[in-house]
Amino acid sequence: MPRRGHRKAKRPVGDPNDPECLGAWMRRYLEWMRIQHYSERTVENRESYLSFFVRWCEQRSLGYPQEITKPILERYQRHLFYFRKDDGKALSFRAQHSRLVPVRAFFKWLTRHNVLLYNPASELELPRLEMRLPRHVLSAVEAEQILAIPEVREPLGLRDRAILEVLYSTGIRRSELIKLSVYDLDTERSTLMVRQGKGRKDRMVPIGARAIAWLRKYLDGSRPELVIEPDDGSLFLTHLGESFTPSRLTQLVRGYVRAAELDKSGSCHLFRHTMATLMLEGGADIRYIQAMLGHVDLSTTQIYTQVSIRKLQQVHAMTHPAARLEARTACRDQGSVASGQCSGDDELPATPDVLLATLASEVLEEERDPDEQERGGA
Repeated sequence: MPRRGHRKAKRPVGDPNDPECLGAWMRRYLEWMRIQHYSERTVENRESYLSFFVRWCEQRSLGYPQEITKPILERYQRHLFYFRKDDGKALSFRAQHSRLVPVRAFFKWLTRHNVLLYNPASELELPRLEMRLPRHVLSAVEAEQILAIPEVREPLGLRDRAILEVLYSTGIRRSELIKLSVYDLDTERSTLMVRQGKGRKDRMVPIGARAIAWLRKYLDGSRPELVIEPDDGSLFLTHLGESFTPSRLTQLVRGYVRAAELDKSGSCHLFRHTMATLMLEGGADIRYIQAMLGHVDLSTTQIYTQVSIRKLQQVHAMTHPAARLEARTACRDQGSVASGQCSGDDELPATPDVLLATLASEVLEEERDPDEQERGGA
């Protein structure tokens, strides 16, 4: 069996001998979330943030849910505002928001389960979130510079080139790439099945012919040298024959971005931003990019509309600079696919700024380090 990394044991929260303390109720809440089939990542995030809150309460001799009032929660909110990480930096407002949402959900659950007579967090106002665009986006030329760096004559270099090509071509999330199976690639239809993405939703996305070509080279020449039996079918493997961890994949991609010596920084999400931006600049209608990114809802007023994989492939082929597909359709001849006129949909898509700002907001969640969460960092 391949060796697996060991995560350090978490410090216990609350008095293990007191079934009514905050820590005990927190564990019951997390158990309820698992029973309700929340994703394990969501449960782990809630556990990290609630543990930080419970320890803050214990340091102030607040050990039971009944002792928590709205003024205390507002005091905790002020604590987050003035909190400084090890590097002296403050938490961003988005990070503060992320820490308060689980607390509010926890007290809502306590009230619904009759542990509390009223919800002290019901009127807690969360920080307003700014709509920021991605700081760094690659041009098509810069993306090609990064893609050309891996030494493809070596098994690991060939694997890395395939990883970069998939990220650039499809714009899938880091976590989605890690979960890819060898069976999720359909070379005949030029599609990639993303299973159980954010919100436990499956989606099918087009993948360019060039990315498929590099994947074939990897599957034929590199993966057989990396795999360790029994083969669990994971598409991308480390040098130890294991699936990637999020932090390891981030380090790998960031290393190639730095090696390109561009005046830009980033990792997996940099390619997600780049794919969306370049397709927008190429004339793709926003609803098609939403479908590729797996954004179900970008705002409360604009509605995501499902589009067919065939139309999505047409738009991807016409607007992505690395698609390299030769197929052209009647819609392109009429200049109507990229503008959305062939979709048969009258719903108004979100604006480009909203789309890119939504991409930027994903970075905090995508790049979070579990060990840093345990320390209360951003």
